[in-house]
Amino acid sequence: MALSTEFTELFGIRHPIALAPMGGSAGGALAAAVASSGGLGMLGAAFGDREWLDREARIVASRTDQPWGVGFLTWGIDVGAVACALEYGPHAVMLSFGDPSPYVELVREAEAVLIIQVTDLEEARQAVDLGADVIVAQGTEAGGHGARRGRSTLPFVPVVVDLAAPVPVLAAGGIADGRGLAAALALGAAGALIGTRFQATTEALVDPMITKAIVEGRGDDTERNTVLDIARGSRWPSKYPARTLGHPYLDRWRGREAELVADPQVREDYQNDVARGVIPPLPVWAGEAVDLITDLPSAADLVTTLANQAEIALARAGRR
Repeated sequence: MALSTEFTELFGIRHPIALAPMGGSAGGALAAAVASSGGLGMLGAAFGDREWLDREARIVASRTDQPWGVGFLTWGIDVGAVACALEYGPHAVMLSFGDPSPYVELVREAEAVLIIQVTDLEEARQAVDLGADVIVAQGTEAGGHGARRGRSTLPFVPVVVDLAAPVPVLAAGGIADGRGLAAALALGAAGALIGTRFQATTEALVDPMITKAIVEGRGDDTERNTVLDIARGSRWPSKYPARTLGHPYLDRWRGREAELVADPQVREDYQNDVARGVIPPLPVWAGEAVDLITDLPSAADLVTTLANQAEIALARAGRR
């Protein structure tokens, strides 16, 4: 049984599965593997670094003839970053965290699919008004950054589905196996955008320390915080805290964010600890479903597994 939805029909792909464009770690090899196996592969271009984008876009464009896209952190880019990505002919551009309006016309002119990720209803209404072709509804279970005052995936997705209809909606946040994909479809979503699960694949551009932490991690160990952004000198807006696994700096500074902001020595100490290998090069972004991640498959095998699990889950639910 094929899981055909408005999303799969829009792109002409087999599975209602999209790779979250995780900044830096969703590179060309991972995006191409997801695309070639029937999902929508997405490059995580983050702030639009030209050297990274040139390298990784060439990889995905050379390894697959299936639809793929590129995602940006909207608050941290300019028009030039999007224009650079569009030179490689992506089928979609995804804009997350910030005002997407300056980039909509550019994406439209390139005839790429416009995907906008939203974390609350205000952002969802804006995405509809801007004419998004696909909307991603991100719940607070998601790994990495998300809305400080957002909602969990289960109640948030159907509200966005109703608000956005007939625009297809992808569910994001706390989805790490086919049962989560099946649940997203049952909520009215046209598919799922999956991040943390794809971090633990052979093609992901992640440090082995991070992969090991994800495979061994538990949902109870994740925590939404701004401490690690402050400590590493990140410019992330404070309205978007990040869900991460535990970290020595989080233990040290939890609840003391104002003091941390005022202490520039901490950022120097943080970089020194990274250089000495005391802490991972990046925080371990991980969603609440990290418990379900216990292996390190290829991305192609993972896409097939997710689709098969979802079909089984839906069939079982139908029998009940």
